[in-house]
Amino acid sequence: MKQGNTGSITFRILIVSGLLLLTALFLGFRSGGKDVPILKPLSTFPTRIGDWRGKVERFDEKVYEILGVDDSLLCDYRRPDGRWVNLYIGYYQSQREGDIIHSPKNCMPGSGWNIVKRDLVDVPIPGAEPGRFKAIKLVLRKGSNEQVMLYWFQSRGRFIHSEYQQKIYLVLDSIFKNRTDGSFVRLIAPVTSTEKETTESLKTFAQGILPILEQYLPGA
Repeated sequence: MKQGNTGSITFRILIVSGLLLLTALFLGFRSGGKDVPILKPLSTFPTRIGDWRGKVERFDEKVYEILGVDDSLLCDYRRPDGRWVNLYIGYYQSQREGDIIHSPKNCMPGSGWNIVKRDLVDVPIPGAEPGRFKAIKLVLRKGSNEQVMLYWFQSRGRFIHSEYQQKIYLVLDSIFKNRTDGSFVRLIAPVTSTEKETTESLKTFAQGILPILEQYLPGA
């Protein structure tokens, strides 16, 4: 490896390590910012979205203890053609030491699913001022089963697609806004035909829930 590349990699590692240390120290010594209640309880989130029909589920109680969420939704949505999407939303009124949004990159391998591909995908934002944001895409495999996951952090008016950016904004907003509230939105669907088709189906579903999320998650 060239000396220049080695220096660049070392510099990036130092930056990331410094940010993680800053986050840990800041969250450890602050109360975590003011509590920002969710706009509406997620128990009222619609189970009918277009031609999707949902059934509310729950994790084991031990999972909720680990997650430390203040409000959450776990729901399986199905269409008449047999397609289904599992939606999870976790909301934190404030993030304190121990009660911080967890990345699925850490927990999925522990449940037996191997991450075989990582990518970013553009998700269109509908409405009067249309736009788009990037979501993290993971392709997961367990034996012969394959799934596609899309997720993003929706915190204080931002769509965030990087765990590192999430930590940076968490520190900055804690300092300048006295806020550390945030949410995590995750979609999973099995690959029944092709990975591309499953990804497009998840993106379409994501578009459908974005206007609804605005009614529940606090903005900037």
